[in-house]
This record gives sequence, C-alpha cells and structure tokens, in this order.
Amino acid sequence: MTNLTLGRTDRYRPRKKRHFKVHPLIWIAMWGYAAISAVPLLIMFLNSFRSSAELIANPWPFTTSPTIENYVNAWTQASFATYVGNSVIVTVGAVVLSTAVSLPAAYALSRWQFVGNRLLQALFISGLMVPMMLAILPIFYLMDSLNLIDSPLSLILIYGANGVPFSIFVLSAFFRQLPVELEEAASIDGSGYFRTFLQVMLPLVWPAVATVAVFRFVPIWNEFLMPLVLLRSRENYTISVGLTTFFSEYETDRASLFAGLVIATIPLLILFILATKQIVQGLTAGLGK
Repeated sequence: MTNLTLGRTDRYRPRKKRHFKVHPLIWIAMWGYAAISAVPLLIMFLNSFRSSAELIANPWPFTTSPTIENYVNAWTQASFATYVGNSVIVTVGAVVLSTAVSLPAAYALSRWQFVGNRLLQALFISGLMVPMMLAILPIFYLMDSLNLIDSPLSLILIYGANGVPFSIFVLSAFFRQLPVELEEAASIDGSGYFRTFLQVMLPLVWPAVATVAVFRFVPIWNEFLMPLVLLRSRENYTISVGLTTFFSEYETDRASLFAGLVIATIPLLILFILATKQIVQGLTAGLGK
C-alpha cells in the first residue's frame, strides 16, 4: 500500500514551469513589427494637434505650434461625447448579451451528452461561416417590423446574436479541458447542475471569458456599416458613424477628424492594456497539459 501511495503521489506531483528561450532574431523581428505597426498611430496622434490648413500645406506630422482646439471641437461641437456614450452602451450591451447566452450553452454542449448534441454544435459553428453583411437586408426588414430602426437596442441584439457562435466555439474548448472529477465531487456534496456551473466551473474559465469579451469588443466598437444602415438621427450615432460628420460635400475638417480618431482609439488601447494578462492566459490555457 505504501508503494502504491508513493506511486500515486509521484504521478500527480505538480510539474515545474518550463522556460522557453527565444532566439534574438525573433525578438528583433517582433519588436520591429511592433514599431512599424505603431507608426500610423503615432502619425494620427501628432496630426491631431495641427490645424487643417497646416495639414494641407505640410504633409509631415510635425508642428511648431500644437493646439488642443481640435479635441475641444470634436468633443463638444461634433457631439463626440454622445457618440462615445452610444458606442459604450451598444458594445458593452452586445458583449454582455452574447457572453451570457454563450456560457451556459457552451457548458451544456461540451459537458453533457444528449440527442442532437453534435447537430447543435455543427449549427453554431456554421454561424461562423456566414458574414453578417450578407444578411443585412433581412436584418433591416426584421428590425423595421419590430420598430427598432434608429434604436441602439437593434444593434445590441444583432451584435449579441452574431457573437454567439464564436463565443460558444471558444468557451466549449475551455470547458472540455476541465476534469470530470470536479463535477463528480460537486455532485457528491449535493450541488445541482446550476450551482456546479456557477460556483465550480465558471470561475475556472474566466480567462476564456475575458478573451472572448475582448475579441468581440473590438469589431463591435469599430463596426461602421450596420450602424450606418439602422441609425437615422445623429443623437443615436455610434463613434464610427459619428466620424462621418467631419466630411461634407465641399470640405473636410481633417484636424478634428484626427482628434476624433484618437478619441475612438483610446478606449481600445486602455482595454488591451488592462486585459493583456487575461488574454494571454486565455490563449495559452491548456498548452502545458
């Protein structure tokens, strides 16, 4: 018995973390790619402090007289505060809706075996193959029949539904990696299905939830065509459609446009800075198993 116990102890001994060495050329290539990718952002940021006349006269993104007037015009006169608020409502609402629907669905599809399980999984995965833009005309008629044209709620429902296949696909892979012994132990302790899901399984997949939320947040925040089709009044515009207010038939307010682009980019940068750790944990979970 002693030998068996020792054998089981050795078998389940935690593994030491492995440290992989990266070739210096790979580091150089990665930092070089990062620097090249940052150049357009830097040019956009520098041009946001220049006047429109200076932008036309001198293409180089440097100025001797920087000004923050462009940000003031964009935030107040162009109603960017309203556009940012609408984008936050639509994006957060859609991400919360799709995640709330996808979590229990992914758990049931990945952990339970029932008639039609494979069919439902194939149905959700097929949703990844159909671009939302192909259904823009039926979506418009559907929202019109529900009296949701020119309403942020229509965008929340559309983006939320569109994000379900991707969220289920990612979350199901994480739920499958969790050991069955967790559910068996919870069942022995008298825990039901919902309590096991909420208190045992859900906390273990938070990195995956954060990864899904970030990957859904970015395309919804930058989406242009659907708000352009469904929204009518300027007070309901999202930030991507609000940028078009700087364009007119005869002239373009380039300086305020650059300031608006910077304002639209800042939330994404903050999101990635705050969620980098969760994204890495979500993308690398299970690689050492």
